[in-house]
Amino acid sequence: MEQTYILKNPDSFNLKHIFECGQCFRWNEEIDGSYTGVIKFGVINVKQDGKNFVFEGNVQGNLEDIVKDYFDLNTDYSKIKEQLSKIDEYLKESIEFGEGIRILNQDLWECIISFIISANNNIPRIKKIIDKISCTYGEKVVFREKEYYLFPNVLELSKASIEDLRSMGLGFRDKRVYTTTKMIRENVVSLEELEKGESLEFIEEELLKLDGVGEKVANCIMLFALKRFDVFPIDVWVRRVMNDLYIHNEDEERVSKKEIQKLAKEKFLDIPGLAQQYLFYWKREQGKGA
Repeated sequence: MEQTYILKNPDSFNLKHIFECGQCFRWNEEIDGSYTGVIKFGVINVKQDGKNFVFEGNVQGNLEDIVKDYFDLNTDYSKIKEQLSKIDEYLKESIEFGEGIRILNQDLWECIISFIISANNNIPRIKKIIDKISCTYGEKVVFREKEYYLFPNVLELSKASIEDLRSMGLGFRDKRVYTTTKMIRENVVSLEELEKGESLEFIEEELLKLDGVGEKVANCIMLFALKRFDVFPIDVWVRRVMNDLYIHNEDEERVSKKEIQKLAKEKFLDIPGLAQQYLFYWKREQGKGA
């Protein structure tokens, strides 16, 4: 059912910052500057109108409730930014650069498969693969006379063979997606238990059982689908910014993840995951212009 919801003058809400900070793969910018995304509950378009944001979508459920949950509107990002900005000038500058970032409440299952696909991959290719999987196995949704496809659930994706996945361009990730889908379908790892889990150690231990999930992917899943702001995913950009700003090793590649994790936990209060997003987006966007 197509619905409209207007979010009036929100704090800490910038479409480019939210959708292009590396946390999601199914949102795309339209010619008019709006963004259209496919999420678990349907298809949503969001456009800025002055200080307000207009959401239109074909979704299962109440659009306002979905938007408030998905865009994490009950979290006080002003308070978070104020806390982090006091740590040092680097964080203050990165927060000013990406002031409108919010961590989306993404579907756990889709997030797991998406970040397995993301390993040693680039964003345009990741998006293309996820779209192919969705078009082949997901449910069709029509929005503004255009067809979109939801990400397939566990049962739907379990219909894909390794060869089927390979044909969609997954490369070495085909077996990993296939095996992880099988493990979750057979409840070797329980999505419900992961969502209920309170212990970071338990959640990480369970995620690491999945084929294709290493430490970095596990941390991304915990941050982007389980709201664990106490994790600190490390990729090439994060290692670079942490070394440039704080560690100062002449050979960046010699900086260990263990050293970075220790520093992040000491420096970034109990919300290193949010510090990571501001620093990551700031450094990566600077790199694009270099």
